[in-house]
Amino acid sequence: MNQTEKKEILIVILNEFADWEISYVASFLNNTDKYISKIVSVSDGVITSIGGLNVLPDYTLESAPEDFYGLILIGGNSWRKPVSNKVIPIIEKALTMDIPVGAICDATVFMGVNGWLNEVKHTSNELHDLKTYAQDNYTNEKNYLLEQAVTDRKIVTANGTASLEFAREILELLEAYPKDYINQLYQFHKLGYYEAKKISL
Repeated sequence: MNQTEKKEILIVILNEFADWEISYVASFLNNTDKYISKIVSVSDGVITSIGGLNVLPDYTLESAPEDFYGLILIGGNSWRKPVSNKVIPIIEKALTMDIPVGAICDATVFMGVNGWLNEVKHTSNELHDLKTYAQDNYTNEKNYLLEQAVTDRKIVTANGTASLEFAREILELLEAYPKDYINQLYQFHKLGYYEAKKISL
């Protein structure tokens, strides 16, 4: 299958996005036979990460394709700024169409502010911060889990130290690889080459 035939997974980044939160999930998806990741942002100019990495998006929010098969929101320092509200329509579209949505780090707080975590099990960076910032828009403390990453009803949430767990949950949700291979991929990067080899032997 050539790249033009792969199903597109849209990855939303804003200025000062977290470099480490995009790396695993984007590369793992691009290496599948099924999917290709495409970068989306609010404008067509260069987007700069927290670490100074400059990225030229494939699409703006306005030019993003009508058909996509997953939406991933990468955390960073801009989800509490007014510019983040421009992302709301594409998230609403994905949720309405039952398209998988992943949010990591402060993007989970954005999900909470907009009420999208009120019907699912989920996690975030810290419950108190989520409650304080989202206020009355967040009503689902009972389903907050103290886990690195959580998947429920096609929504994946993760904290900012969980880039590998986030990638694993998304790969499993999208059935991007056989589950055994996804676990091997996770262990290889989580434990390091030599420790992971001991497990696989």
